[in-house]
Amino acid sequence: MSKAKFAPLGLRPLVDSHAHLDHELFAGDVDAVIERARAAGVYYIVTIGADLASSEAAVRLADKYPCVYATVGIHPHDAVQLDDAAYRRLKALAAHPRVVAIGEIGLDYYYDHSPRPVQRQAFIRQLELARETGLPFVVHNREADADTLAVLRDWARDLPGLMHSFAGNEDMLAECLEMGYLVSTGGMVTFKNAEAIRSVMSRVPLDRLLVETDAPYLTPVPLRGRRNEPAFVQYVVAFLAQLRGTDPNQLAAVTTANACRFFGLPPASSGAGG
Repeated sequence: MSKAKFAPLGLRPLVDSHAHLDHELFAGDVDAVIERARAAGVYYIVTIGADLASSEAAVRLADKYPCVYATVGIHPHDAVQLDDAAYRRLKALAAHPRVVAIGEIGLDYYYDHSPRPVQRQAFIRQLELARETGLPFVVHNREADADTLAVLRDWARDLPGLMHSFAGNEDMLAECLEMGYLVSTGGMVTFKNAEAIRSVMSRVPLDRLLVETDAPYLTPVPLRGRRNEPAFVQYVVAFLAQLRGTDPNQLAAVTTANACRFFGLPPASSGAGG
């Protein structure tokens, strides 16, 4: 376990564009997690749906906490869930005013928990849901770069999208940027073995960059070994600022403005997060 202690770095405003507040590791602890995030300068947290149950939970959390917004979707691990009834339920949830995107959706060829053809069909169908609802989408891609790009080219090059926890190469980045997508990174960029990710993230245009935690996963340095939480997004911003030779407060402000624009959130300067 990390012996480093968490302390706010004074960066604000911040947005954690991807967290899983419904996760069992946060059970009974969400109030304190959000309080620490707010104290660390986090104005908004986007909590992510990964199946029907977590999508429902995300909406409940967004209803309860003014600084939390939700996405709804079915992760490729659970793509087999996406029958007609599940699609109708996702569409109904997407109409909720606190839902700001369809996601996380995409392809995961590392675990292959759902058959690849089923993953691809679920991905396409949920991109169509984004089109129907007018919401942006959030993509999960793990070891499926070529197929992810192929689906996006054919079904979503005209839709607003976010490549969550981006780990693709420079060619993939260039194509995602050409299609107009935003790119997000989290704790992985701080890891010792992440030279390739750092190289790519140093090339993302500032107006396309978001930051995230993917909490409770992927805790950034210097808190490796602890449960990740939204307050720790400050370490991602600080690391990226050093990597890119940018003032960390400027990077916090720009990535927050990008997140507000992409998800349709009130400007962080309004204090609307509560």
